[in-house]
Amino acid sequence: MIQINDLIDICRNAGKKILEIYEKTEFVIEYKSDNSPLTLADKKSHECICDSLKILYPDIPILSEEGSKTPYQERKNWNSFWLIDPIDGTKEFIKKNGEFTINIALIDNKEPVLGIVYAPVLDKYWYGTKEGSFVIDNGKTKTITVNKEFNNEIKVVASRSHPSPLLKNFLESFNSYKLVSMGSSIKICLVAEGKADIYPRLAPTMEWDTAAAHAVLKFAGGSLIDLNTQTEMTYNRENLKNSHFIANSNIDLTSVIK
Repeated sequence: MIQINDLIDICRNAGKKILEIYEKTEFVIEYKSDNSPLTLADKKSHECICDSLKILYPDIPILSEEGSKTPYQERKNWNSFWLIDPIDGTKEFIKKNGEFTINIALIDNKEPVLGIVYAPVLDKYWYGTKEGSFVIDNGKTKTITVNKEFNNEIKVVASRSHPSPLLKNFLESFNSYKLVSMGSSIKICLVAEGKADIYPRLAPTMEWDTAAAHAVLKFAGGSLIDLNTQTEMTYNRENLKNSHFIANSNIDLTSVIK
């Protein structure tokens, strides 16, 4: 039985290791083959999370952005597994704007059934399970749900570090909107929390970027729509790169999804 408090503790411990490096005046930045940045904090967080999960839940395999990638021929047989991003928003980490997160999701039969997102600088957690979605802020836990009623001005959240030329065309579908820029999976959580109505992602992401926040959104009453299939996003695909998607509260998207 998965205990959410175990995952909260793991996130907190990984967050401490991240902040030890974050608070330094300078730190080394490497670049991966896809030109995305990598820091010692990514590695330390990965080690902390994976070591802890292996002790607590040794029978559940792990797929992490910073781990060795399991071939599809092996992982396609996984019914359940952990899907992890040790630091989502490394660019935000480097900019020191605090808008980065730790993402831990449990995938079961290609669907996110549990997810926790932790923003160490904000000391804020979002998590979703079959019991609902919740936020822990200033030590207080409260239930969250997506917006179900909308005024004329739609609240749209968009990426701070990954602008997309397609976004402008998408936004023209709405009569009036307010645009807020934010980093990492916090964007999906803002939709889950009712602080935004919609998050269109029209630029590349990977499965570990979305899975944890997807669970939070899903159990808060929202949906994360894969624009390639026009259905809910699934996980453990052969190609781990996500299609463009929309994290949605309850807005009718029939006029904008074609």
